[in-house]
Amino acid sequence: MKSKMISLPYLIWMLVFTIVPLGLVVFFAFTTPEGQFTLDNLTNAGQYISVLLRSIWLALIATAICLLIAYPLSYILSRMHVNRQRTFIMLVMLPMWINFLLRTYAWMTLLENNGLINRFFGLFGLGPFNLINTEGAVVLGMVYNYLPFMILPLYSILTKIDNSLIEAAQDLGAPSRKVFAKVVIPMSMPGITTGITMVFVPAISTFIISRMLGGGSNLLIGDLIDLQFLGNAYNPNLGAAISLVLMVLILLFMSIVNQFDDERTEGMLL
Repeated sequence: MKSKMISLPYLIWMLVFTIVPLGLVVFFAFTTPEGQFTLDNLTNAGQYISVLLRSIWLALIATAICLLIAYPLSYILSRMHVNRQRTFIMLVMLPMWINFLLRTYAWMTLLENNGLINRFFGLFGLGPFNLINTEGAVVLGMVYNYLPFMILPLYSILTKIDNSLIEAAQDLGAPSRKVFAKVVIPMSMPGITTGITMVFVPAISTFIISRMLGGGSNLLIGDLIDLQFLGNAYNPNLGAAISLVLMVLILLFMSIVNQFDDERTEGMLL
């Protein structure tokens, strides 16, 4: 009885801020503005498949770049002295203390045609280059804003790998490359899967980054949902249907990523 009372605030929180909003999304997705049941919203959501595919593609690119940058950096940090680790982790988290919009505005200042980057190239007689309002600018914004979400889980896992395991593999004659591939990477797989999920999910649903750095020609699924609820094309029922499709896609992606982690765990147990 006591344990149930302790969990009651959590259950109320889940009900109010998770179950009820999800129920409203499902309700609006399958109803007309008059409240009648319909499948037209999901059918109409299919016309935006190109926007969804573009969102998936850019989110996958940003996630892959974050992983390529974060893994070696996290590994180096995990092998540093504890005091130096704390300093560098603080530097990694420092941009997160600044407002998300301000960080994105800063990149607008850097990338625009008269921005600092083009001015720098202008000193050498180069440019101006079209850096803003491109898919590359959107990916850059995603990588910059979500990179800490890849570094932190990787660092947390890599610091827990006992150096004696690496030394034992080396004593058995395994070269450094094989030790890294057969020992370090498999043991860090939980951090990899967590980092991929924490980057991909906000990247595929973002709308601020694509709006500010991508311009109107790089519409993503998050922008489309925002337009249905807050824009001139006000249609909350269609917006809910698109949100439902995105939600199912994200859950599918998370189940696939977790499957790789489960296979690794079963392999270790065997």
